[in-house]
Amino acid sequence: MSSYFTDLAQQYIDGEWRPGTGSWDIIDFNPYDGEKLASITIATVDEVDEAYQAAARAQKTWAATNPYARRAVFEKALRIIEDREQEISEVIVAELGGTFLKAGFELHLVKEFLREAIHLALRPQGRIIPSPVDGKENRVYTVPVGVVGVISPFNFPLLLSLKSVAPALALGNGVVLKPHQNTPIVGGSLVAKIFEDAGLPAGLLNVVITDIAEIGDAFIEHPVPKVISFTGSDKVGRHVATVCAANFKRAVLELGGNSAIVVLDDADIDYAVDAAVFSRYVHQGQVCMAANRVLVDRAIADEFTEKFVAKVRSLKVGDPRDPQTVIGPVINSSQADALSGVVEQALAEGGTALVHGTTTDNLVSPSVLTGLPADSELLRQEVFGPIAFLIPFDGEEEAVSIVNDTPYGLSGAVHSGDIERGVNFAKQIDTGMFHVNDGTVHDEPIVPFGGEKASGVGRLNGESMLDAFTSLKWISVQHGRSGFPF
Repeated sequence: MSSYFTDLAQQYIDGEWRPGTGSWDIIDFNPYDGEKLASITIATVDEVDEAYQAAARAQKTWAATNPYARRAVFEKALRIIEDREQEISEVIVAELGGTFLKAGFELHLVKEFLREAIHLALRPQGRIIPSPVDGKENRVYTVPVGVVGVISPFNFPLLLSLKSVAPALALGNGVVLKPHQNTPIVGGSLVAKIFEDAGLPAGLLNVVITDIAEIGDAFIEHPVPKVISFTGSDKVGRHVATVCAANFKRAVLELGGNSAIVVLDDADIDYAVDAAVFSRYVHQGQVCMAANRVLVDRAIADEFTEKFVAKVRSLKVGDPRDPQTVIGPVINSSQADALSGVVEQALAEGGTALVHGTTTDNLVSPSVLTGLPADSELLRQEVFGPIAFLIPFDGEEEAVSIVNDTPYGLSGAVHSGDIERGVNFAKQIDTGMFHVNDGTVHDEPIVPFGGEKASGVGRLNGESMLDAFTSLKWISVQHGRSGFPF
């Protein structure tokens, strides 16, 4: 495992592994024990430019490559991940503080998305569209956009990098990837290594490990990329969208959430408890789809609450390398401090802690809070950590109103003994995704993934990848002579 943090602690530009030329280093720490994993000299604006220019040069030949030949690269990348799955899992645990359960969950999805990328290489098809003009043939071609810039987050960095990188490449584009500073290896250079070993031509995929303190908006302002795919907070996403609009770029934004899981009065309570605990506490709650809010019909609230609290108390907190651990560390100390502040604020506002978590270094144990005033801003914002807000309600109409009372609209779930009652409830929620009798955390390769309101713009997965990473080109052919008015 240590070789990953030594060999891959570099930039990857135009097929070469090389150090950055910036004046400072990004230090990669294990969030559980503080061990220094790697030191990476950051990329400068010049290196961002070199990466984009390399991608632009390589992309023309790649786009003209037979899609069956392109497909072979993704088939090999999948085999590489399958062969190295155990060591990659160990790297995920070390760099993210994710548990082995989480690493397995992430790698399962990574393999599924690579399988979809294999098929995606053959998906673009041309069309011939009728014309009102005699003798005219309208051809519509699906073409690559050219170069895509990808900015990935720290929570599922391998998945959320590959989720944009692989389809963009499969569809004939070049890519420059900027991983999050806290996960430069898993989210960045590991992706480059996988594709390098899979035989991807040099220059097509470049990875720049850097910070906006060094490069400002250069990554998104650069004239080469036509699409920026960003996954992260709505605050940063708003800025990305603004810069992209000013530069006539397409922005695909997968942003934060404030999902709710709703337990109606006819739900299977034990099953709903299991779904709610997983939906809130998977990967320490550092998931955009996580259920910040747990809404329970007042008729069953006492029984649900008792069982929910008991299950939360049973979750093992500690070393993510221990297979029994469910709750590992959050990504860094500022995140841990912010979560402590959320609990303190909730109590100051009159909330009650049914489970009062503690913070030791980056280990934040679970909290369950209830009794917050209905107008509390804590109920409307994303809380990226192991804190659940329990909210009782009286009837479906009130539940719908509470769920929608947030700037976000990413995911959610409802539990009911009547499936169609659950579906009708789901239709009333302003989200891009909603699940009946399940958890809130789901992703599948061919279903549209994305949110409404402040949770993002655009969709990924399946056919949506064509909307994200290709463009349409109309070429008309006039058979015979056309008539002109003068």
